[in-house]
Amino acid sequence: MTPEWAQLEFTGPQWVDYAAQLNHLNNTVLAGNDFPGAMDLQDLLPKPVLTQSGLPVRFVSSGDIPTVAYEEHIHRTGEISTRPNNWHDLFNALVWSRFPGIKAAMNAVHCEEIIKQPGPERGAHRDALTLFDECGVVVASQNKTLLSALAARNWRQAFQSLAHCWHHRTCVFICGHALLEKFLSPYKAITAHALLFRLDDTQAELTRKELMASVDTGLAQAILAGALLQSSRELSPLPLAGIPGWWTESPQNDSFYADPQVFRPPADDFQAAPIVQRFVTVSL
Repeated sequence: MTPEWAQLEFTGPQWVDYAAQLNHLNNTVLAGNDFPGAMDLQDLLPKPVLTQSGLPVRFVSSGDIPTVAYEEHIHRTGEISTRPNNWHDLFNALVWSRFPGIKAAMNAVHCEEIIKQPGPERGAHRDALTLFDECGVVVASQNKTLLSALAARNWRQAFQSLAHCWHHRTCVFICGHALLEKFLSPYKAITAHALLFRLDDTQAELTRKELMASVDTGLAQAILAGALLQSSRELSPLPLAGIPGWWTESPQNDSFYADPQVFRPPADDFQAAPIVQRFVTVSL
């Protein structure tokens, strides 16, 4: 059962990019004893946020929008259907506010793919976009060894031997709104679909806010150019509880990482996800 607003504290590394907005909404909700509506979410957007079709993004109560195809309606009108009292849609709005370029690019490509392949089947390209939209993260690091360990699903190396790397020139950006919703009631097996991105020296010197903007712009351009998220094979599974400091319910020790239900070994025939460098795919 989803907790009530008053029971929540948006602390911890998973909330770092959204805590200020959530706490603002939390104070508003507690004052008004209500769930944020579409207009409350609209106020969180930086100005302006546009779709790739050039229309301003607007969150509109689902009751005010006829039953329409979701992605096409956004691209055609800029209106994002937002259900009342709905955490999933609230987090979708928050991701739009932090990664507007990526969200607009994914929406545009969805619509392009729908024209190419109409019908109920989404195809590999739209599947990859949907996985990232719902459960995507970007792991941006200057440390290629760390990124390679994640791609190889060498969990002990990535999370234990290289634990110090997570706190030095490495950032994890949550882009998937369904992931944020899962953290309302966190559990150990929460697993993201990660784009692994290697920082160069210049990017590694950026502040987190600057790097977020750079990632948003760069990944959006790559998505629009067809250079990224063509297939789910580009996404690497990432058990988020393994990241040092992301799980506090028990010690992150040898027995913690020995849990095969969370830190699953790779299948014999698995293919490691690529590492992205300057938004160009590079082989391991």
